[in-house]
Amino acid sequence: ILISTVSATMAGAISMLANFATFFGGRDDNGRPVNPLAGIAVAILAPLAASLIQMAISRAREFEADRGGAEISGDPAALASALDKIHRYAQGMPMAPAEAHPETAQMMIMNPLAGGGLRGMFSTHPSTEERVARLLAMARR
Repeated sequence: ILISTVSATMAGAISMLANFATFFGGRDDNGRPVNPLAGIAVAILAPLAASLIQMAISRAREFEADRGGAEISGDPAALASALDKIHRYAQGMPMAPAEAHPETAQMMIMNPLAGGGLRGMFSTHPSTEERVARLLAMARR
C-alpha cells in the first residue's frame, strides 16, 4: 500500500508542477505566454511521465508479490513452474475481452495484452519470462 501511495503522490506532484508551469510560468510584461509551445509540451508530457512512473511501480509490486509468494510457499522453483504453466495455458486462450477492455489488465495473473515494443513500457505486468527468471534465481540462492 505504501508503494501505491508513493507512486500516486509522485504522479500528482508531476501533474501539479505541469499545471503550475502552464499557469504561472513564462509570461511577458503584457501577461502573454512567452513560449506557448513549451506549455503545451509540458501539458502533454507530464501526464505521460506520471503514468510511466505508476506503471513501473506496478511492475515492481508484481516482482515483490512473487518474492512474497516464494517466501510463503518455501519453493520459488515451484512458483516459477506454476507461472510458466499458467503462461503457456493463457497463450492458447482467446484474450479478445481483455484486449477490448485494457483497463482490466492489472486484475489478471498474466498480462492479457498482446504485443511488444513500446507496449512493454506501458505494461502493468512484467513479462512472465522475467518473473520466472527472478524466481529461479531465488531458488538457486
